[in-house]
Amino acid sequence: MSTDTEDANDLRERITNFLRRNFPQIQMHGGSAAIEEIDREEGSVTIRLGGACSGCGISPMTIQAIKTRMTKEIPEINEVTARTGMDQQEGMSGGSGGMSPSFPGESRGGDVGGDEDEGPEAPF
Repeated sequence: MSTDTEDANDLRERITNFLRRNFPQIQMHGGSAAIEEIDREEGSVTIRLGGACSGCGISPMTIQAIKTRMTKEIPEINEVTARTGMDQQEGMSGGSGGMSPSFPGESRGGDVGGDEDEGPEAPF
């Protein structure tokens, strides 16, 4: 095996360990983080967040935390691009045709009954 290949595998392993160590909540909440591409010469990495991360309201904060911390902790990485399955969908960016979020107790129009729907109780 060449030194370049060993270096690339070492960097991939360090990025994977960084994600597991610093962001266990991704997997704990049913999400996934996978390395799509590493450009060692450019010092860039592309991460794909999937599973429950797609459509999760805190995915943008998770992505920002990954970008900030990875560039500090892994010196070879200068730029991090992270994506979720919701990228490029108008509904999430305020465009027309997307789904609107709903919340427990919110009225959707029309009178369904006398009792207000408070939604499920949180387990904590």
